[in-house]
Amino acid sequence: MQSSQQKWDAIYRQREKGFPTASLVLQQNSHLLPMQGSALDLACGQGGNALFLAKAGLDVQAWDVSAVAIDQLKHAANVSGVTVKAEVQDVVNNPPIPNSIDVLVVSFFLDRALCPALLAAIKPGGLLFYQTYCQQKTEQIGPKNPEYLLSDNELLQLFSSMKMRVYREEALLGNHSKGLRNQAILVAEK
Repeated sequence: MQSSQQKWDAIYRQREKGFPTASLVLQQNSHLLPMQGSALDLACGQGGNALFLAKAGLDVQAWDVSAVAIDQLKHAANVSGVTVKAEVQDVVNNPPIPNSIDVLVVSFFLDRALCPALLAAIKPGGLLFYQTYCQQKTEQIGPKNPEYLLSDNELLQLFSSMKMRVYREEALLGNHSKGLRNQAILVAEK
């Protein structure tokens, strides 16, 4: 049976190398970022969020189970002239330590059992930027397994002890050709 690392290494070998972009939740709400502090791009993939955070002046760590993705991120950071501490890390078995992060960014990754540890890792006053796929989708993109898809308003429930600053989940309402479909985005303050 293929390990999680082998699976994701194979996926990232197939993806185009270059300069990945930051997630929509981070791009649209970057004005909420602190001027300084520590940030973690969790399950970072090729590191679009990490590069964005580093350019914003934060002290950035980026973790992913894929060594291939981490190598791609290190190369992109070097070419961009920014510093990112990128590490191969199994985030499920080795979550961040409590009260260690000012900004946590999670995009297109969902492990419900990990959410309490993520909440604990954010320092008081720190921010969580989260974006991932929902079960109510207008297109068949992202995971098919409901284990990796949010139910209606679930992201709000997973982080209900935080102060919600931004939330968007349009589900199947109205004109499906417009708006943010297939995903939920959240910015919350601890």
